[in-house]
Amino acid sequence: QVQLVESGGGLVQAGGSLRLACDASTPTFTSYAMAWFRQAPAKDREFVSGVNWNGIITKYGDSVKGRFTISRDNAKNTVYLQMHNLNPEDTAVYYCAARWGTELSYEVARYNDWGQGTQVTVSL
Repeated sequence: QVQLVESGGGLVQAGGSLRLACDASTPTFTSYAMAWFRQAPAKDREFVSGVNWNGIITKYGDSVKGRFTISRDNAKNTVYLQMHNLNPEDTAVYYCAARWGTELSYEVARYNDWGQGTQVTVSL
């Protein structure tokens, strides 16, 4: 089991930027594909972005393509989500998730370990 701790959320104005970080406590971080999901009130949890074990392969949800960038630093056991040009529709709790293995997935059910989430609020 991987312990995941997110940080970097907060309140930002529309058009602004934030960088989220997720620290993973595991000696085998490179064995995991990592992803960010988000959940707005009264909505299902939504895939935002994912990265494979070595950072070479990345995937993005349609609503964030071109604005968000995922990366990982395997030396620090950390995955990042750089978010630019934020808009109020990006307001949600953002969750970091880990999936054992080399393949990314868009599906919530395929991720075994989750962080507690960090709130991102974008105001007009």
